[in-house]
Amino acid sequence: MALDHTGNSDTKARMWVVLRLLQALPAACWQGLVADRECIGAEWFRFLRRQGIRRAVRIRKDTVLDELTANQWFDDLQPGQFGVIAEKAWVFGEWMRVVATRSPLGDLVIIATDFGVWETWRLYKLRWSVEVTFGSYKDRGFDLERTGVTAPKRLERLFGLVTLAWLNCLKVGVWREGQVSIRILAHGRKAMSLVRYGSEFLRNVWRWDLKEKAEVIGVMMSPFLAPGAA
Repeated sequence: MALDHTGNSDTKARMWVVLRLLQALPAACWQGLVADRECIGAEWFRFLRRQGIRRAVRIRKDTVLDELTANQWFDDLQPGQFGVIAEKAWVFGEWMRVVATRSPLGDLVIIATDFGVWETWRLYKLRWSVEVTFGSYKDRGFDLERTGVTAPKRLERLFGLVTLAWLNCLKVGVWREGQVSIRILAHGRKAMSLVRYGSEFLRNVWRWDLKEKAEVIGVMMSPFLAPGAA
């Protein structure tokens, strides 16, 4: 769905997107909504509650919670530690649990949530996969932002095509990783993402190794396994 403006979405735009999603996926099917610090505000939090959607939203350090800022509540938290305000706090007009942790680099992450402490962190960590996906759509991958297309319908079609390409790169990357593991660098992380791995392998097959083309096409046409399936 193409929005009619650039930059971050405002509250009205986010509400419109959620209402569109609810037409296809009722709130009872949602585990919850996870969002970063740009997606805050009393109207937004109230809207989600009224739609029956549970929330796990990162808030800013200067957010006032019962006369203290969020940063003051968790100022003594050490890297790797987790903390929670004992009772629910008044956050943007809603009573919510507030939990926090400090990253190994010292960044304080504070989340207003309708979930328990550990369920909040399990869900919030999944948000990072969204950031990685956006990065591969943009300058670290398909470079979608450089398009000169501005017409909303054409943008939607372009975004759909890029999404299909991204999914196929991911499929091939997962398949290829099962054959030849991605190299691990000195800091313990993989040299590249599964999407990049699949993309590079696809380019190599299409250019030089035509014998594997049929097998790769079969991989791209096969469905993803359901979570937890063997």
